[in-house]
Parts: sequence; structure tokens; C-alpha cells
Amino acid sequence: MSLKSQVESLLFISLKPLSLKELATFLKAKSKELEEVLVELTADYNKNDRGLAIIKNNEQYQLTTAADNGPLVREFLKDETSGELSQPSLEALTIIAYRGPIAKLELDRIRGVNCSLIIRNLLLRGLIEEKFSKVKNENYYTVTHDFVRFLGLGSVAELPDYQKLNQMESLNAVLAATEEQN
Repeated sequence: MSLKSQVESLLFISLKPLSLKELATFLKAKSKELEEVLVELTADYNKNDRGLAIIKNNEQYQLTTAADNGPLVREFLKDETSGELSQPSLEALTIIAYRGPIAKLELDRIRGVNCSLIIRNLLLRGLIEEKFSKVKNENYYTVTHDFVRFLGLGSVAELPDYQKLNQMESLNAVLAATEEQN
């Protein structure tokens, strides 16, 4: 598999922009070589009237929809970002509210399924935010201030049974057992 193909795949699946350093570290490639690949990929998308584009901002790269398709994409996503939340989205949001900050892997373990699309949807709606922990080299999710304000609360600690559910030992035991199995 070519470096160009690998970079394109990583940009496609990433929920956040990736820096040259992150790409170089993960792919064990030289920064100069990656820069050349990114310039090539960007040109490929620009010259072929594609629906996707690579943007560079603050030395970070992200695969996005083409700017010309912005109105079409916004219209399509309108229901996704303003309609009712699905039951799985509500479950994930509740877990994030009570257990946050929470890593995606932990959320996946609690729900028993991959939550990537749900996280993306909740991020798009502005209900959760993502923060990167350099110590654990992992993204963590928490509910946003807008979410708390929308509920009319002063903080997530005011959620019903927050203290009990936030520190629920049986859930911690289940998570620890799941970690040991992996």
C-alpha cells in the first residue's frame, strides 16, 4: 500500500485535523515525504472536480467536503444536526454526561458497539466536545456548556443521581474486566 493511499485513508477516518507530526509518527515516515504526498493529494482533489478536498490550517490537514458543495451538504445534514436524536445517540450522550470525560474506547465498551458515527453526530450538533490528552494519547469527550445550559442546569453535577452514577463502582468493575480480557 502506498504512502499516499495510507495518508488518504487516515485523513478520511479522522474526526479531527491531523498534524504532519502525527502522520509522520503513526506512519513512520519522513515529514518531507509526507508534505510531498499531501501536496499531491491536494492537487488531485482540486484538479478533478471532486466532492472532497484537503484543507491545511495551522499546519494541520483534514479531508473535507468541497467548498462548492457546501450548500448541498448543509441541506443534507440539516436533519442530522437539528432533528430528533436517535435512541443510540441519546444513550451515548447520557453516558458522556454522567461519565465524562470519557474515551471513545470506554464509551464503545459500555454501549457494546462502535460509537464513531454517534460521536460525529453529537460533535456536529455541538452537544459534546473533544479534548486530546497528551498523557494518554487519546481523545476524551465531555458535554458542552451549551448542552448543560439547554437543560437549564448550572453544571452536569446537577443531573439526577449524578454522584451515584458518575462513580458507579459496578460499571467500573465491568470496564476493568473488559480491559483484562483484551
